[in-house]
Amino acid sequence: MVASLTRIFGLQHIDLVEDAVQDALVRALRLWPYEGTPRNPTAWLIQVAKNRLLDRLRRQSLWHQKQPEAERSMSALREAAADSGPAFALEVRDDQLRMIFTCCHPAIPRESQIALTAKTVGGFSTAEIARAFLCREATIAQRLVRAKRKLKQRAVKLEMPQPEELAKRLDPVLEVRYLRFNEGYSALEGEDLVRTDLCHEAIRLVELLAAHPAAAAPRVHALAALFFFQAARLPARADAAGDLLLLDEQDRSVWDREMLRRGLRHLESSASGSQLSSYHLQAEIAACHALATSLESTDWSKILSCYDDLLALDPSPVVALNRTVALAKVEGPEAGLRALDELAEDRSLRRYHPLYATRGELLGQLGRTRESVACYRQALALTSSEPVRRFLEKKLNAN
Repeated sequence: MVASLTRIFGLQHIDLVEDAVQDALVRALRLWPYEGTPRNPTAWLIQVAKNRLLDRLRRQSLWHQKQPEAERSMSALREAAADSGPAFALEVRDDQLRMIFTCCHPAIPRESQIALTAKTVGGFSTAEIARAFLCREATIAQRLVRAKRKLKQRAVKLEMPQPEELAKRLDPVLEVRYLRFNEGYSALEGEDLVRTDLCHEAIRLVELLAAHPAAAAPRVHALAALFFFQAARLPARADAAGDLLLLDEQDRSVWDREMLRRGLRHLESSASGSQLSSYHLQAEIAACHALATSLESTDWSKILSCYDDLLALDPSPVVALNRTVALAKVEGPEAGLRALDELAEDRSLRRYHPLYATRGELLGQLGRTRESVACYRQALALTSSEPVRRFLEKKLNAN
């Protein structure tokens, strides 16, 4: 909706567009339970948001500038929605792709590109983006303001870039999809451990990119493979009460076999070309987990080797933390703890609860119960996810 209306009204009004979309959603929540859901909910929402936006522009004496274009565009959308559902969906899909690539305009710094795309297209809150970047919420808010200002100053249009320019913007686009999927796969706050809606939306958009002739690069297929391998395990990540299940506790018979097959097809497509991306390595790690018949049969040595390559390619603290789990599986918990000691100096991880939960697990394996309990308590104080809190409380009670 934001993408479609921004195409009509221009990026200079993006803040008004976002407000109008929120107003339309609130109105739907109030009316639909009593009047019933419209035949085409998306078209209804876009029309209501458009009317609200035009009201605001009228009050700002800008109505005459946008009325002809808005009426033409909305008429075309109404006809598409009435005559052909797929045609309407195609129009909205194209608007989304335009918005994604516009938010990644080279005039905007890389970190601001990702933040703006996550907020405008991905629907992330400022707080969610800040957690994903391991930085302060105020920093993200400033990046968003500066990015929007830059687009307005440059009078950037909402359009698909030329193929050669599109390729340059692809990496931040993929990074936002990656953040979106991860937020769904392990929700950082709230009552739900998993938000399948976010995972499926990330999959939908990365498949749009994979199907686009100018965007179907090997790393796009690698990211799609990663998503499918991870999503295949979603049905087993939580028990009936919604509590977290670790990999060794999951019922592998309920893993989604169709998603595994689709992941393998994308992984095969990603093998073309000579560039090895971080998504290739992460997809290979995910494949090792997803295709193993049991925890014991998992090829941890291969996973550790992939993490070594990934850390050389993407030396991030989160990758290094994930590597310690594989290292502990291959060389024992003492080796994992030594690696964690080195990570403890990284300031960006000091409020990252998985660091302390991982340390608590390894200490517990070594029988160092008092230290393990202290780590689990520290992790508990840093998480806002209720399922993760319950998991950590169980660990504490077990000690």
